[in-house]
Amino acid sequence: MNRIAIPKHEWDERLSQLLSSLDLYAPVENDFSCDYVKLDTDTIPEISYNKPKPVTPLKNFFLPVKENVTDSTNGSPVVLIGAPNCDVMALAFLDQIYLDQEYDDPSYGDRRDRTTIISFDCLSIQEHCHCTSYGIEPVGNKFADISAALVEEQVILSIFTEKGESFVQKLGIVVASTPEENLLEKLQTQQKEVKELLGKQNNALPGYEKTGELVEASGDEPWIKYASDCVSCGACSAICPTCSCFLLIDRPGFEKIRQLDTCQYPGFERVAGGEDSLGHLKDRFRNRYMCKYVWKPLKYELKACTGCGRCIEACIGQINKNELFMELAN
Repeated sequence: MNRIAIPKHEWDERLSQLLSSLDLYAPVENDFSCDYVKLDTDTIPEISYNKPKPVTPLKNFFLPVKENVTDSTNGSPVVLIGAPNCDVMALAFLDQIYLDQEYDDPSYGDRRDRTTIISFDCLSIQEHCHCTSYGIEPVGNKFADISAALVEEQVILSIFTEKGESFVQKLGIVVASTPEENLLEKLQTQQKEVKELLGKQNNALPGYEKTGELVEASGDEPWIKYASDCVSCGACSAICPTCSCFLLIDRPGFEKIRQLDTCQYPGFERVAGGEDSLGHLKDRFRNRYMCKYVWKPLKYELKACTGCGRCIEACIGQINKNELFMELAN
């Protein structure tokens, strides 16, 4: 790993010079939320650094809600700046599904190939953040191309991949140096404090593997109780950075439309004969957690929930899955 420090004014200037050759996206705060915007010279100084988390999960850049998968048109090179590590780890999980050697997805693969990901260390937390409960760090790692943190008007870049090195070369940085020891010490202190806050906030929440055991062993009662507030809107799955079920819809003109779907919709598993194994709301509700905490861990190496907490925040019925899991643990 190579690490450099760049004065923020220099960083902003260099990003501005790349606007003509790259599509740059980063989180920017508004009156209501913080979300990705396509950067221009006005919004580059407004980038929101080291705060969890953009409203839009990272997966939306690679798995659009709806697309024609027979359209093989390649797009421009993209640089995504400011992804939290929970989203980066979720994307690494999706890579196992969509970049499978036997069943790789060309559309997804093309977007991954032409996208450079710069993650931001989270130096604060939100109410429903719980990444560390599942063994995921709130700081960047090798699954991003670069990890960045803003400390005392210095942008500290940790470069992990060849893509990351290539991006730094494109910046053509004039003023860059090895980060001073005091800056690194301050960053490490902030990182440690964030982990301690997350641990304190979620001290009663069971870990990922334990949650799977609890979900699998549970009876109907807790699912009936919590599903009573579910309206089957699918918001939890739509906003989840790892949920990726979809429909394929054939249309005239050799169009094949991939549209993201969710197991929370009525009729998700209904077959032509009318049978529906998820016909009851409690079964659909439980199915999502069986998928994330029981079935997917059997097939894939990384975790199918990265603790971002978006599903809790998006739920119309105000269902808090962490409260459910803590209830199962007692």
